[in-house]
Amino acid sequence: MRLFIDATPRLPVLFNWTPSLPYRVALLVNDAGELHRGDYVVFAFAGAAHADYPGLRGQPFFKIVRGLPGDTVSVQGRVVAINGMPVGVAKTHAHDRRPLAPIAPTVIPPGYFYVQGTSPDSFDSRYAASGLVRADQVIGRAVPLF
Repeated sequence: MRLFIDATPRLPVLFNWTPSLPYRVALLVNDAGELHRGDYVVFAFAGAAHADYPGLRGQPFFKIVRGLPGDTVSVQGRVVAINGMPVGVAKTHAHDRRPLAPIAPTVIPPGYFYVQGTSPDSFDSRYAASGLVRADQVIGRAVPLF
């Protein structure tokens, strides 16, 4: 009798190598269903920053849903708020010293989400170059393991 072991993992396991979230390993649930505030999502990057950083296009990002369709995004200075509650501060420059503009005040339209990491260095919806995430960019919901 021969025993063959397939070394290809069959579980949709995600590894987060950045400090954008406190979790390093998560399971990916491909059918995200209806997203709620606080859900962890993985999405394919499609923000305007891919013009300056071509490697970002389609790159999977792992963030938290902080704003839903109908929510109001406001900006005071560089402090970004969702429905009047501050959610983060937009940095003035990227790691390569390029200027970063904060997201413009808006009401999140249907089919879009505001997503953010927990690190102050996370590149997320706080910035115009990242922007809101379309529902069709969402690859799935992530269930953090550790």
